[in-house]
Amino acid sequence: MDEPFGPEYVRPKQKDCPHCGCCTEDLCKRGRSRIVQCAGLTPDRFRDTVSGCPCSAETTRHTAAWQAARVRVTRLARERPLTAEAEVLLRSLWGVGLAEDVEDPGGPLPQLKVRGLVRAGDSRRLEITERGRTYLAARDEVRAATAVWVRCVDTSARTVLVEVSPWEPGEPVTVFLDQVVDDTGLPADKLTGRWQSGEANRHAESADALVLNGFRNSALLPAGWTGENGGEDE
Repeated sequence: MDEPFGPEYVRPKQKDCPHCGCCTEDLCKRGRSRIVQCAGLTPDRFRDTVSGCPCSAETTRHTAAWQAARVRVTRLARERPLTAEAEVLLRSLWGVGLAEDVEDPGGPLPQLKVRGLVRAGDSRRLEITERGRTYLAARDEVRAATAVWVRCVDTSARTVLVEVSPWEPGEPVTVFLDQVVDDTGLPADKLTGRWQSGEANRHAESADALVLNGFRNSALLPAGWTGENGGEDE
């Protein structure tokens, strides 16, 4: 039979993601490394289907959205903190929660909820979120300018491995490429081997607890540093 317009093209079926029921494996791999998550990488007609995918959500550790949320809430704590009343309530929720999610239109609860610092858990019990704990840590911890050395850049995963002085020299920390590029204005291919400055909670107990923000280009070498690049800045 003649086909005047050529054979119909059918896109090969992509492999489903084994960790969710809404996306392909490839979409989730890309969504984890993008602040816009899976929904932001999807055509409009499929966006409702993948919206809220757990593989790229900001509530899932080590996603780009998770890291971006930690940076945002840290800046909130440092630059535009909650009212004293709201902060007292947030601290009271740490580890105990409230018996129930009470209505409080004129009190501090609405600002805690809208910022995602608290949520209603099982049986409507009000509890602090990980974002809320990050907020309080940012209020309590000492944050200061620190030297950051870019060890390498993975453009496919959109990640950057950095070493943070004086936190743990020699121990790499992963940050997302878009954050460093946006802050410094440098393209990805100009980052490897460079020194940057940033703000960090230097006494963080683990890489997961370390929050870096405010990257800036720097030629300064921290005293006593003997990093893999021999102390030379490109």
